[in-house]
Amino acid sequence: MFKSITKSCLAVTISAVFLAACSTSPTGRSQLKLYSKDQLANMGTQAFDGMKIEQKVSQQGVDNQYVSCVASFITKHVPNSVFDGQWELVVFEDDQVNAFALPGGKIGVYTGLLKVAQNQDQLAAVIGHEVGHVIAEHGNERMSNTTLIGLGLEATNQILNAKQVTNSNMIMAGIGLGLQVGVQLPFSRTHETEADLIGLELMARAGFDPTQSVELWKNMDKASKGQRTSEFMSTHPSPATRIETLSVNMSAAQSLANQASDNPNCSI
Repeated sequence: MFKSITKSCLAVTISAVFLAACSTSPTGRSQLKLYSKDQLANMGTQAFDGMKIEQKVSQQGVDNQYVSCVASFITKHVPNSVFDGQWELVVFEDDQVNAFALPGGKIGVYTGLLKVAQNQDQLAAVIGHEVGHVIAEHGNERMSNTTLIGLGLEATNQILNAKQVTNSNMIMAGIGLGLQVGVQLPFSRTHETEADLIGLELMARAGFDPTQSVELWKNMDKASKGQRTSEFMSTHPSPATRIETLSVNMSAAQSLANQASDNPNCSI
């Protein structure tokens, strides 16, 4: 019986896939994207405007100028097909060690990050990584993936109820956990690795020192003080995994940096 249920769910999912737009990521990975770039840009702008109201914006001119300087070198190497307008950057006054970029040309950096990203090159690695998510349209892909999973789970639930399957709630809970661990978490880790590689290339093309991306993750590891979820149950690869991936691709990045026409000199 479970096999027939699975096949029915699969049929629903496949039908949805055929109706969706498929494409390829910058690293050559197949992607499913159900939403248009305009839709994502509007969502990004609305979310960013809300954050500027709800969160404290830093008034420290030095921090703002420094972060804007680094970001400007990164964003000039973003293809116009991704965003061809003026990027908006805001520094938020918050101790969290984080940054983000949104469709529609929005970048947010938290002041806590500036205590861990110790120089312009390490900050460029973070901003390049976050912009890499936008370039690869990971937000679109995550939303599309969630939509399809939702359709599949709803179909399964209806089939279980129609056939009056015993312990249907327990089965649904098991399927949900299996999807999270078996699909969504590895999916997110794939995005993080892809953004690392895109960010590495971006910072190198912008004239920053790509080797500092490795130093950044050493700093991140120290800052976490060992309080990390195991990689298997995390949406992010471990710092050690990220350092290994970056190191393997460092030679190509160094070649790009050696050829770069830019020579950033952003100081705080």
